[in-house]
Amino acid sequence: MPGGRLTQQERQQIALGVADGLAYAEIARRLDRPTSTITREVMRNGGPTGYRADLAHRATEHRAHRRRQATPRGPQASPQAHGRDAEAVREYEERFTTLFMQQGLPKMMSRLLTCLYTTDAGSLTASELVQRLQVSPASISKAVTSLESQGLIRRERDERRRERYVVDDDVWYQGMIAAARANIELAETARQGVSILGPNTPAADRLENIARFVDFVTESLTRAAEQAREILYTKPGATSGDTAQPES
Repeated sequence: MPGGRLTQQERQQIALGVADGLAYAEIARRLDRPTSTITREVMRNGGPTGYRADLAHRATEHRAHRRRQATPRGPQASPQAHGRDAEAVREYEERFTTLFMQQGLPKMMSRLLTCLYTTDAGSLTASELVQRLQVSPASISKAVTSLESQGLIRRERDERRRERYVVDDDVWYQGMIAAARANIELAETARQGVSILGPNTPAADRLENIARFVDFVTESLTRAAEQAREILYTKPGATSGDTAQPES
């Protein structure tokens, strides 16, 4: 059934499809499942190079067993802020983490970033992250260093002088600008190849086209990021004097 849990037999078919190099959409079609289900299953259990049906099935059973032990029965089970459904939040966090992994982030960095984005405060200490993600402090430290170097999070001190890791509107802007800088370096490297490979050669023309394309996209991305920060992240009080007065 498309809406039910994956069976061990289905996981074996997924493993065969991945080994044969089939696209996730094709595997999903053969199993009559959503593509997102196959993508999430593979990325959560070792990725395309490490997926094994038996280990994936065992890991899923273990997670289900752990949830049953951790979640008390009854109306007071898994209290959440703002009346949120604990299971729905958990599934959403897994989808968000899978998305980050598909975009190239390692699993630990993806889990940490998801944790920060789905926290109302938008910031957590190292000890809070250790408790929420159930990993070692060393794993948190390594992931934080990598995310900070990419401009995806930042550090700050709270009133108790504790170091907190933060995601906010400006961090998202800084991440976009960091991506733009990486694109600029790509364009410059491509142009260096033009003189080395010789102007008017097919290879040089190809590199010049890459550089021109990246230049155009980078300029557009930077301009859009600047405009978005100015328009979307302006505090209401900053423009209150410009609001139109109601007609009498």
